[in-house]
Amino acid sequence: MTETVLIVGASGIVGSAAAAVMGEAGWTVLGLARTPPAQPGVVPVAADLQDADGLKAALTPHRPTRVVLSTWMRRPTEAEMIRVNGAMVRNLLDALRPAGSVRHVALVTGLKHYLGPFEAYGKGAVPQTPFREEQGRLPVENFYYAQEDEVFAAAKRDGFTWSVHRPHTIIGKAVGNAMNMGTTLAVYATLCRETGRPFRFPGSPTQWNGLTDMTDARLLARHLLWASTAPQAANQDFNVVNGDVFRWSWMWGRLAAWFGLAPAPFDGTMRPLEEQMAGDAPLWAEIAKRHGLAEPDLNRLASAWHTDADLGRPIEVVTDMSKSRRLGFLDYQPTEDAFTDLFARLRADRLIP
Repeated sequence: MTETVLIVGASGIVGSAAAAVMGEAGWTVLGLARTPPAQPGVVPVAADLQDADGLKAALTPHRPTRVVLSTWMRRPTEAEMIRVNGAMVRNLLDALRPAGSVRHVALVTGLKHYLGPFEAYGKGAVPQTPFREEQGRLPVENFYYAQEDEVFAAAKRDGFTWSVHRPHTIIGKAVGNAMNMGTTLAVYATLCRETGRPFRFPGSPTQWNGLTDMTDARLLARHLLWASTAPQAANQDFNVVNGDVFRWSWMWGRLAAWFGLAPAPFDGTMRPLEEQMAGDAPLWAEIAKRHGLAEPDLNRLASAWHTDADLGRPIEVVTDMSKSRRLGFLDYQPTEDAFTDLFARLRADRLIP
């Protein structure tokens, strides 16, 4: 049977990687967005997840067998995040119900499942690390839980299987993405090199000295493919990370070297990127013009607020992958290579000089 996957968020970091991996596997790939961009090998589906009627009309011609949900909408409060993002998942699965074609839905969330929502990110009581799936939910409101509950309810109603995927910070390419540490650090390093500023680690002493891990979007895409078809992965939640651990005190120098920079010594003082890069939009536009770059809008490349949230955490964050390993997913990705592969791609695509 030929598989058809509907990727919601196909132009984002996760969705574009999933589209590439699943297309290479021979699947037909549908990419849903309000205004779908042109993507090789992706059939565009134009629809708004908040418009239930329009969504049903847009999906009527299609019969996907697999669904990947890799999008969300940021709102000012967690209560509003829950209302909006829960409704978007519900609208999508309701729209797909009449065709009866869906056999599996994969939902991508993240480690805020364990750390708590943005309003209380990494604060208060959090489970012991490494994070393990058996630790379950925190006793707080969280839009990830609302998304999960919508998937669970629809799966019980309509008879498809599900998987939940919880990556750590994702390294991958996407322009206009709200959470993009790799490209943010590439832009920051470029600004430092072009202006002679020191390349300073912006985060906390805990992140500088402690162990951490990350998730390459390509590895996550392979995990989504595996979980969507492996019987033993049905109806399971999974952490998804590269498989190595590192300290930023080591990685920072490796990233600096790729850009021909000397890393500034870290004295334990937090210097958030939102402060360091404030007012840099005109400078980036000038750099883009001088080097003939494809994207002159700094805000479409850098998401300083999200990188600050991750690098400023006061706790060590590492993630256990034993559940996936036991069930047969054995892929591994060195995190340094994930960064440098991304930087090379950004340069080849004329997003950085």
